[in-house]
Formats: sequence, C-alpha cells, structure tokens
Amino acid sequence: MEAAIIQSNYLPWKGYFDIIHDVDVFVFLEDVQYTHRDWRNRNRVKTPGGVKWISVPILGGTDQRIYEARIDYSQAWREKHKNTIHHSYAKSPFYESYKSEILEIFSNSFETLSELNIYCIKKISGMLGIETPFINSKDLASQGMKDDKLISICQLVGADSYLSGPAAFNYIENDKFSAAGIQLRYKDYSGYPEYPQLWGGFDHNVSIIDLIFNCGEKSSYYIWGWRDGE
Repeated sequence: MEAAIIQSNYLPWKGYFDIIHDVDVFVFLEDVQYTHRDWRNRNRVKTPGGVKWISVPILGGTDQRIYEARIDYSQAWREKHKNTIHHSYAKSPFYESYKSEILEIFSNSFETLSELNIYCIKKISGMLGIETPFINSKDLASQGMKDDKLISICQLVGADSYLSGPAAFNYIENDKFSAAGIQLRYKDYSGYPEYPQLWGGFDHNVSIIDLIFNCGEKSSYYIWGWRDGE
C-alpha cells in the first residue's frame, strides 16, 4: 500500500490532487510547524490583471502547529476571495456549472486553517472523482521528526511505499526508508498538458479552481488522464 503525506494547502494546484489520486491513502501532515508565506494559507489565481495571490489571514506566528493556526475573521477575506474568483472566472466556460460548489466554501466558518484546507481538498477531490481515503496526522501517535516522522506515519497506516513530492529529493534520507522496508518514490510533475485558460499566457502553477472552471468534467484528463490514456 502506498501513502503520501503532505501538509494541507489552501485551494492547492492540480499536482496536489495528482498525488492524492496516485496513492492508496493520503495523510494530511498537520502536527508540524506552521510556516508563513507558504502554500498553507494562500494560492494563486489568474485574473484580468495578471496572476494574483489570495491569502487567508492567520492569527499568531510560526510558533504553532498547522492544526493550531486559527483564521482571523476580523478581516473580510471571504468576501474578497469570492469577489476575486467571480471577476476572474465568470467568463470561463464552466463557471456557472461549478460556482455554487466552489463558492459554498466561503459560506462556512472554520476555526482553523487546517479545517478549512481539509474541507476544500476533500470537497474538490470528490468533484474530481477521487476516492482515496484521508487521514489526519494529528490523529496518529507518530514518533520522531522529519524523515523519522514520515516513516512512523507510514508504519502506522500500514504503508510499505511512500510517494514524495519532488522538492524533498535533496533532503530525504533514502537509506532510512530502505532500512524500514518502505519503498520511496518521487512524484514527477512534468508533462502536464496545457488547457484553455483565460487572461494571457498559460500558467501551470495556479489553484485547481482555474482548471475546474475552464475544463469542467474534463479536468481530470489534464491532471492524470492524459498519462493514463483516458
């Protein structure tokens, strides 16, 4: 059984969902340090004025774990995000078909960023037809730090294979996984086909909502279907 273990991100890009689709179980790595100016609380969307960040304001600093980071509702970020999404994608082919499902996210009040992110990821995974089960690392009694923690999580969920993002290649210690009897693989994000996209030159590194609003039911083809011959 193969697992992926990644921090929850805000409205992640398509590669995040590609990994979820690839594995037998996906673990949200939430009991680790929260980091500022990262994908945890923000992402990028294409707007008529260029690619822009949409960010969820967070209370407290980095001296907290991801699942402890509380959302700052003193700022009207939900209305701002809804308006940005509407103005950016109202002219996209599938906006009317999916706007109620996507914009419904902002009608909820989540105490923590982790709750918001996990809700969004599960919701969008369902929209994409992904059936991979999810586990939250804070619900596991994992041990150690960094690689040791990942190995511990794999053992706790019964995984004998671990799929990592390519960015971890330079710091993961392969020998530790081998010694634990866990196969280590790295995700390859190359080769994604371009799809019809509004507002200028193509950009792969934007939120998944860009793909959904532009491609609708064909979205999965541009994530994994092209590779699987679907």
